[in-house]
Amino acid sequence: MTTYITTPIYYVNAQPHLGHAYTTIVADAYSRYRRLTGDTVRFQTGTDEHGDKIAEAAAKEDVPPKVYADRISALFRETWPLLDIQPDHFIRTTDAQHVAVVQSILQQVHASGDIYFDEYSGLYCRGCERFLTEKELVDGLCPDHQVPPQEIAEQNYFFRMSRYQERLIRHIHDNPEFITPERYRNEVLSFLSEPLEDLCISRPKSRLTWGIELPFDSGFVTYVWFDALINYLTGIGYPDGVDFERYWSVAEHVIAKDILKPHAIYWPTMLMSMGLPLYRRLHVHGYWNVDDTKMSKSIGNVVRPAQLVEEYGVDTLRYFTLREMSFGLDASFNRDAIIARKNSDLANDIGNLFSRSVAMLQKYTAGLVPSPDSSGDAVLQQAVEQMLPIYREAMDGFQFHRALQAVWEVISQANKYIVTNEPWVLAKDPTRAIRLHTVLYNLAECLRLLTMVLRPIMPGAAAKMARGLGLDPDHELVSSLAGCGRWGLLPVGTELQPTASLFPRVEKEKTGESQPAAGKKKAETKAETTTAANVLTFDQFQNVDLRVAEIIVAEKIKKSEKLLQLTVLVPEQRTIVAGIGEYYTPQQLVGKQVLVVANMKPATLMGIESQGMVLAARTMVDGKERLVLATVSDEIPAGSKVA
Repeated sequence: MTTYITTPIYYVNAQPHLGHAYTTIVADAYSRYRRLTGDTVRFQTGTDEHGDKIAEAAAKEDVPPKVYADRISALFRETWPLLDIQPDHFIRTTDAQHVAVVQSILQQVHASGDIYFDEYSGLYCRGCERFLTEKELVDGLCPDHQVPPQEIAEQNYFFRMSRYQERLIRHIHDNPEFITPERYRNEVLSFLSEPLEDLCISRPKSRLTWGIELPFDSGFVTYVWFDALINYLTGIGYPDGVDFERYWSVAEHVIAKDILKPHAIYWPTMLMSMGLPLYRRLHVHGYWNVDDTKMSKSIGNVVRPAQLVEEYGVDTLRYFTLREMSFGLDASFNRDAIIARKNSDLANDIGNLFSRSVAMLQKYTAGLVPSPDSSGDAVLQQAVEQMLPIYREAMDGFQFHRALQAVWEVISQANKYIVTNEPWVLAKDPTRAIRLHTVLYNLAECLRLLTMVLRPIMPGAAAKMARGLGLDPDHELVSSLAGCGRWGLLPVGTELQPTASLFPRVEKEKTGESQPAAGKKKAETKAETTTAANVLTFDQFQNVDLRVAEIIVAEKIKKSEKLLQLTVLVPEQRTIVAGIGEYYTPQQLVGKQVLVVANMKPATLMGIESQGMVLAARTMVDGKERLVLATVSDEIPAGSKVA
């Protein structure tokens, strides 16, 4: 099967923001999912570079429009790798090939009689770059830009869009998935219930020169939407390219709701006039607000993708946007929400599950996938097998939040599975070795399938998980849902690899917010503590959060003989920098349970943020001072509180 997925080509009158990022992450995640199912995929994005607003923006900067467009287009192209977005093609409407195709189509449609010249008087919105009808206005204002449109009377060329109204209505009724979600299908049908006006598709050069010149009248340039929409054809080699034949019949467009009308009405009627089949599906999503307020440059709340990646990481951003927005509805971005998702869903849930499982396999089976009992329990197998059809149906239907909810049900089951089966207890009884191996195999195989389904959502984290499982990230066992999306395929004897923290926690202090409650209490009691240097009250001691932690990864820090970077479970995953490198090798530490202060204010050492303190006793050995780590006598769950 084949898939052709596109984003809108983004207008270069502004830099990339969260809305652009979301649309493109959606298309990228869908393209990766389709590849996971075995499809041949074409994913296209790009920039829209002609029209009034570009000419205005360039004039404000006192540069030619092409120079301005080159600069902003480059910003979009450079943003996508930061988000792990991998389009197969990036198109620009100033590309010579695109200009030639637009002029060829204009000539064809004009020759067919679907373009005519007339004088028109109407209400023109410069922000929308189109004429509005009285019905579209709200209190006399453009609903999107909140300004009154300008009355303009001029001669222009018009496309006979009204000729195709009834045919378009029939197509929408006959193809329920043509516009999704259904609310936008109904919105388009409601608009089409009134007589459709013809579309003005030119601008006189006396008013605008920055555009594609009409091939049949050099005094006019093409209306930006008639130019921009054709990119979906140009990018796959229309009219006679191999890719056009392969992909056009399966084309799917992803857009935000503000450009529904051009994509659901202008574009289908243009295709009908050209004699081409219509695209397969149009997927329409809502707006991203910031703290429940619409993003706006004037109030300074525009969120830039590069800033979010720097603060939270690319996988966190991709996961948050796909999990938080119910596709088709509006969603709100705020920093508390993304931190909560990272610390809870990512660090505590999947990060903790992966680290604990790999650490136990390292400790109890020498890092090798063990052989399970064929008659062992099927708890995790059943959970995965119930999840996979839900995941596939949701991903097919652009319901990414539902797909992730189903995946997290399995993650929750797997974490409960560890608590219920207590591998650390099984490991102490040699007669239960087969049961231990079965439990650990089930965890490893569950992680393999979780790695696969998370691959479209968080490609970077999924690659780390694959390597931790001893697999190349492109190995079919983690990259082919069609061939390997079933239980029991992870080979016995596969050698797992130590893996650094998948999702280090984020503390609110880092984003300029208030300290956690424990930090506040500590500050309040500081003066009292220092007045009695060696005496603590019980209440003061209660402020120290001592926990049992399990070391799952230990690494030397370059340029330091004393410091080691430890990844520990308490029970969530954290990074701690400890000055014990003179006394312990990293190999001696993996799997060891130690005591840590869990509510220390984070500190940066050698460029690494340390999120706690390991406790050790000072002693003398052969006349030399030595640090000996504080441990527990029995193996107990990581995170247990020290009373």
